[in-house]
Amino acid sequence: MTEISSPPASPLTTRQRQFLKALAHPLNPLVQIGKEGVSQGIINTINAELLNHELIKVKIGNNSGLEKNSTSEGVAQETGSILVQLIGKTFVLFKANPEKPKDKRIILPKK
Repeated sequence: MTEISSPPASPLTTRQRQFLKALAHPLNPLVQIGKEGVSQGIINTINAELLNHELIKVKIGNNSGLEKNSTSEGVAQETGSILVQLIGKTFVLFKANPEKPKDKRIILPKK
């Protein structure tokens, strides 16, 4: 992914963000954050899923007591991924994996 001259909080162009949202729409959450909160185990699981899938949904459970905005931004920062979208208590993360075979990678549209 090339460096884009935009605010540091949003390294994706609008077109790229829309593309990822469309890909994420039919996905089911792969990770659920429960009442134990964001533990190292949850971060490790999210990192493993990002390596396998590049684009995942994470759901914050109703009993977790976590605030959705700070949690989603914190998880994205800890995993080195990009927060694509936050809807309700479900958020979408993207992290390119250059080690995946080319035909299985998500190729972002150019600017």
